[in-house]
Amino acid sequence: MKLYTSLPKSLKLYFDKELEKYEANYIVGDLTTAWRHLEKAHIIGQRYPYAHSFVHLKMLQFGFKIKSTNEVFGQIPRLIFGGVKSFVGKVPVGNPGGSNVPLLKPFPIENEIKDIFMKAGVRWE
Repeated sequence: MKLYTSLPKSLKLYFDKELEKYEANYIVGDLTTAWRHLEKAHIIGQRYPYAHSFVHLKMLQFGFKIKSTNEVFGQIPRLIFGGVKSFVGKVPVGNPGGSNVPLLKPFPIENEIKDIFMKAGVRWE
C-alpha cells in the first residue's frame, strides 16, 4: 500500500481551484455553492493528510458561520481523525466529508471529479 502525504502537483491545481471557488462563493453569500466546492475539494484531497485535514478545518469554520451545531460537532472527529486515516490509506473514497453523511461510508465519485483524477494522472479507486 502506498502512503500519500502531500498532493501531487498535478492534482494540487484542481484542489486549489475548488478552494478558490469556495472562497469566492462564500464571500458573496452563496453558501450552497460554496459548500459544494468544499465537498469537491474534500473528495480530491481526501487521500492526502494535510489537504484532507485542511478541508475539514474549512468545513468546521463553515459550520460556525452557518451556526450549525450538527456541522460543528460533526466536523470535530473528522478533523481529528481524517488526516490520520489518509496517512494510513483508509479513507472512504468519494465521501463528501460533511456531517450530513456517514463518517466512513464510501460514495460513487461523480464523472467531473473522475475526469480531474484522470487529467492529473491519479487513481481514485
